[in-house]
Amino acid sequence: MPLPTTFALLVGNRGFFPAQLVRAGREEMLRVLKEHGYGVVCLDATATPEGAVGSLEDARRCAALFRAHREDIAGVIVTLPNFGDERAAADAIRLAGLDVPVLVHAYPDEPGQMLIDRRRDSFCGKISLCNNLVQYGIPFTLTERHTVPPASEAFRADLAKFAATCRIVRGLRGLRVGIVGARPAAFNTVRFSEKLLEREGITVEPLDLSEVLGRVRRLGDDEPGVRAKLAAIRGYIPQRAVPEPALLKMAKFGAVLDAWMAANGLAGTSIQCWTALEEYFGIAPCTLMSMMSESLLPSACETDVTGMLAMHVLQLATGGPSAIVDWNNNYGDDPDAAVLFHCSNLPKSFFAEAEMHFQEIIAGTVGKENTFGTIVGPLAAGPISFCRITTDDAGGRLRAYAGEGEITADRPKSFGGFGVARIPRLQKLLHFVCREGFEHHVAINHGRAAAAIAEALGNYRRWPTTLWSAEERC
Repeated sequence: MPLPTTFALLVGNRGFFPAQLVRAGREEMLRVLKEHGYGVVCLDATATPEGAVGSLEDARRCAALFRAHREDIAGVIVTLPNFGDERAAADAIRLAGLDVPVLVHAYPDEPGQMLIDRRRDSFCGKISLCNNLVQYGIPFTLTERHTVPPASEAFRADLAKFAATCRIVRGLRGLRVGIVGARPAAFNTVRFSEKLLEREGITVEPLDLSEVLGRVRRLGDDEPGVRAKLAAIRGYIPQRAVPEPALLKMAKFGAVLDAWMAANGLAGTSIQCWTALEEYFGIAPCTLMSMMSESLLPSACETDVTGMLAMHVLQLATGGPSAIVDWNNNYGDDPDAAVLFHCSNLPKSFFAEAEMHFQEIIAGTVGKENTFGTIVGPLAAGPISFCRITTDDAGGRLRAYAGEGEITADRPKSFGGFGVARIPRLQKLLHFVCREGFEHHVAINHGRAAAAIAEALGNYRRWPTTLWSAEERC
């Protein structure tokens, strides 16, 4: 499950509208947020009239409170129980300087309650507030419906999406990730720009493969870190006739990676595999990568750093592990179905059933005995979200796309990790992927998160992001 999220709540108010609606709206919103498990930072009911923001002085008090809790606040929710003072609300957000996502919510009026003592006009006030936020250069998120009751299922869905957006925005700040080894010569497709990532606050820490193998050679078989990693590997996935020497090599390699990641504060890795590790060390690193991804430390193969970044974004959105797969093959003549495949290093929770095996493709050139470590089996059926991030070096920016589909119960005959994905308008999506120069790798995650990803990356990070849907492209 996703980690708890704390919101700053700003209650808007315009003085000549009924005060009781502001009091009741503030209390209801606080109750709803807490019922859904969110933390809340909000002005006390006595700090300003009705605990709301309706003047510059109110805005200053609200901003000071938010600044005092900036380390806790993942996003700001502005709720309008009445029209609200659009300048005061915008001022409070600007003065707080949090630089977090902002959700704008407006209460609905009731047709029989539109005389002066019960009239809200939040419908109109929301438009005015948004106009001011645009003038102030403050990006914001809208609820699916222009006005929506806080206690409704519709608003609950709005909150879930907004919370995911906030986690993504926050989780990308100051991110540190690792790359182990050089890009394989045959994988031009995963080239990327470290400089563009650094400009976006994402640091890439490199480690040469020779350094890893050198550290591995210095490890004794009975060192505590090695024995602990070996026990974790044995308990992670069934092993069918995997030789003991291969398991021990995996344990040493994994112990070195764990120590390096901890020392450098890394949130994920991308690792050279094809085919140096098999040929010169004698294992496939897939099980170790699967274990890391399952533990929410996403790991992508062939030094695909931006693919791993997409895994991380999906993980932030849903709170569950992500995988990296190939857009691999057609599935018969179904235009909306495709085979997703990898050798594989997918997290074990992605499989209907799985075991450790050897890498059948590479085995033909380096020998079966040097390729043990892959996780093989069919993928479990269910909904997925997918995402791809790339560095557009010529354009000097990052770009992305995200969408949703499902893994079906179909079982094509295959090796590695495999499944059939059904995605609306898949042929158009594949045209888009090809024409826009995206990579053949795509990150997937069990859950519905595409809209939150597009909001976080497109609206708040300002990365051109395509949200793929069953309708027209967004």
